[in-house]
Amino acid sequence: MDFALSEKMQAITGMIREFVDRELIPLEPEFLKGHFREMIPILEEKRNMVKRMELWAPNQPEEYGGMGLNLLEHGLVSEELGRTPMGHYVFGCQAPDAGNIEILYKYGTEAQKAQWLKPLVEGRIRSCFSMTEVNLAGSNPVMMDTTAVKEGSDYIINGQKWYSTAADGSAFAIVMAKTNPEAAPHLQASMIIVPTDNPGFNLVRNIPVMGHEGDDYFSHAEILYQSCRVPQANLLGPEGLGFVIAQERLGPGRIHHCMRWLGVCSRSYDLMCKRAAERIISLDGQTLASKQIIQAWIAESAADIQAARLMTLHAAWKMDNLGVKEAREEVSLIKFYVADVMQKVVDRALQVYGGLGMTDDVIIPFFYRHERAARIYDGADEVHKMSAAKRILREYAAKKIK
Repeated sequence: MDFALSEKMQAITGMIREFVDRELIPLEPEFLKGHFREMIPILEEKRNMVKRMELWAPNQPEEYGGMGLNLLEHGLVSEELGRTPMGHYVFGCQAPDAGNIEILYKYGTEAQKAQWLKPLVEGRIRSCFSMTEVNLAGSNPVMMDTTAVKEGSDYIINGQKWYSTAADGSAFAIVMAKTNPEAAPHLQASMIIVPTDNPGFNLVRNIPVMGHEGDDYFSHAEILYQSCRVPQANLLGPEGLGFVIAQERLGPGRIHHCMRWLGVCSRSYDLMCKRAAERIISLDGQTLASKQIIQAWIAESAADIQAARLMTLHAAWKMDNLGVKEAREEVSLIKFYVADVMQKVVDRALQVYGGLGMTDDVIIPFFYRHERAARIYDGADEVHKMSAAKRILREYAAKKIK
């Protein structure tokens, strides 16, 4: 694995960092105190600037207007964008659209690509991914009560979903539902495209998260599908392979998340160091001890971030070169490791800021509130630890047998 950045990637990441610092970070006070929907006009201006700079949709296919970066290259971009909550949205590579684009590109019909994929990549519409259910463990997609029953040339969908991120304002949802209940567990569910203006698609509420409800793109919806009828032509990929497609979507998606989390780490670390350097510290024993504690936090954070970054880039490199299946163990390891590093770095930064760190005068409390979920979504940390350990132990068992 070559650790040298190409001239192309040095130029791209440099331009993005400058744009984030100059155009997006100054918008954060308004972002933290207002509603996302109110910011759409100014964010649309920033998106148009990005398009003119030819930095739009970095990880999407060139034939649809993206930059066509591979996973490792996009990881470097994603870290820069993760330094502000608006970064990925303004550059057209935000979740869940990024993952939905990947599976539409690979499994969508020509009609589906024309209707949904093209405007999605261009940023003219948004989408959501409707999988997690209220009373079932989101870490196991095989556990699902939502059904899609055939009737004539249609599917009739019934079920209750929640944490459908960004459903508010989306043009369509990709829904996971059981179409083949008699099949083996991993072959029961399918993915179906459901327009959000379809009768039977009911957005019940935007779920309050840590005291903040959110709106439009920055929201997590509860959705009730009540006899929601869509054509069977809206099936995405082969029937019964919803779980398989979801796994293909989640592997790269987890790397995307980890690189974004590293952006959160980087921003929090910068703020922590600046705050520590600016504070007036006297030489009395108690304050000197506090200074030494903060110095230790800074050193530990630097090491933690560097280790997490190298692990994530290696996982991306392995997926690019060997495929999703070969990188499963590395993806599981970074999922829980990077999430834990982010929690520690954000918490240390908040602690260094003291009382100011509890207020929305700085970005740190936003990270603290919204990124705690990193240890839960896309598979809880505990699930990834068990999964990685099982693979490791199987390898040792196989060696013992030989």
